Amino acid sequence: MKMRFQSTTTPDVEIVPSQSTTTPGAPSFAFLQRVGRTNAALFLALFLFIPALLIAESDGKWLHRVPDEDRARTNPFASKPDAAAAGKVVFNENCAKCHGADATGLHNRPNLRSERIRHATDGELAWMLKNGNPYKGMPPWSSLPEQQRWQIIAYLRTLPPVPPTGN
Repeated sequence: MKMRFQSTTTPDVEIVPSQSTTTPGAPSFAFLQRVGRTNAALFLALFLFIPALLIAESDGKWLHRVPDEDRARTNPFASKPDAAAAGKVVFNENCAKCHGADATGLHNRPNLRSERIRHATDGELAWMLKNGNPYKGMPPWSSLPEQQRWQIIAYLRTLPPVPPTGN
């Protein structure tokens, strides 16, 4: 089917519908022609980059964002058994919903008894509690008093290691 358009400013233009050369059921990349190569390249770069970023963040890359002065901080409640007991209460009220009562992680949330967490400094954990990790759905807990955040860390340090479960 051919359509003919006449214009007073340009010569006659004949439009012929394109014939699809794709196999039925095969993916069509016709959108690349519509959006142009630059926009398509940008779309594909974002389509590939964002998942890679999320995977990287879930793999402990957040540790590299911790400023040195925060990394070097020590827990003022580290040697106080009462602080760990208080931290357990705060953990159960605020953290267990995502990380489980045993801190091994629920619904693909991190296992807080993993080697990565066990090897993190108290300052790194304090930074994470305060700032969160938006790439993984970890909210910032800056609204909790700093003392309670340190108590949570003291509690986590009392937990025995558990083999990784894939989260």
